[in-house]
Amino acid sequence: MKKRELILGAVFFLALVALVVWGRDRIHFDFGVFVSQLKLADWRKISFAFGCIYVCYVFRAVRWALLLRHIKKVPLFSLLGTQVIGFTAVALIGRIADPVRPYLVSKKTGLPLSNQIAVYIVERLFDAGSMALIFCSVILLAPSGALPHPEVIRKVCYGALATTIAGALFLVAVRLAGGAVALLLEDAFSIVSKGLGHAIGDKIRAFRAGLDTLRSFSDFGIASSLSLGMWMLITLAYFEIITAFVASPELKELTLAKCMLLMASGMAASSLQLPIIGWFTQIGVVAAAMSGFFGVAAEPATACAATLLAVSFLSIAPVGIIWARFEHVSLRKVAAESEHAGETLAADETSS
Repeated sequence: MKKRELILGAVFFLALVALVVWGRDRIHFDFGVFVSQLKLADWRKISFAFGCIYVCYVFRAVRWALLLRHIKKVPLFSLLGTQVIGFTAVALIGRIADPVRPYLVSKKTGLPLSNQIAVYIVERLFDAGSMALIFCSVILLAPSGALPHPEVIRKVCYGALATTIAGALFLVAVRLAGGAVALLLEDAFSIVSKGLGHAIGDKIRAFRAGLDTLRSFSDFGIASSLSLGMWMLITLAYFEIITAFVASPELKELTLAKCMLLMASGMAASSLQLPIIGWFTQIGVVAAAMSGFFGVAAEPATACAATLLAVSFLSIAPVGIIWARFEHVSLRKVAAESEHAGETLAADETSS
């Protein structure tokens, strides 16, 4: 895994260098205008967005605690530290640190890591479904002509909705008849490869065990409500930050529907987050989307994209570093331990 991350990092770094060399004489960037855009921004709106993002970590902690309540009851806010430290590790180390949160929860609660990884998968499914519903609702209700390439965007929305519905039906099927679904898929994929079929069957059974956290429609409703509420706050934070750049007419007057496009581009760029290099690639992707879709000049687009990254992704790092120090947690050490534990768990599942 580390070797792959290093290779990806080197590729991204070389691509970034090549882009800088290519654009040095083609793109004229005025750093004075960039700084003035930051100075003229409405920092009250940015501070409000900052608060929204921090509240989301509380939502995450409460949701995880509620997903555990049928296995082990823990205080609702007791897992806040695991969320803050875990997202700090991802912000500073990259997506390779994603297993830190389930690993820390496992250590804190004494529950098996396999159980917490299953909870993490369920959590991510709720995140993806909530984001898709909010995105598609805003886009499909937008007035005609409000977005560039509306036909393509609407097709993407319908595809996202169909995928969300299919995912929800698959989740229900696995929850109600996980053994039968695992056997069906195992037999189907065994035609291609017996090893592949066996691995998929094992994964479905493990996922079924994780869905034991959802034992009723009430459980599903609570998790869905928390997820939708959290992603509404994140969407509001994005909108407040973008429209805070009042010196740029294109950003100041940006609609919520247009904001969703920029939010989607940022989420896509963060899916392969690498340490430090990933920050600049994410800023570049979002700034390019602002310029390409809505004609925003390079300086305000870059200033806005950098602020979005700082508030929505990196702002938790100072608190996380301090919290980790009080908890006597080394971010690099716990990232390596969680990765090793995950690989060991995967090897054990394969051998069994």
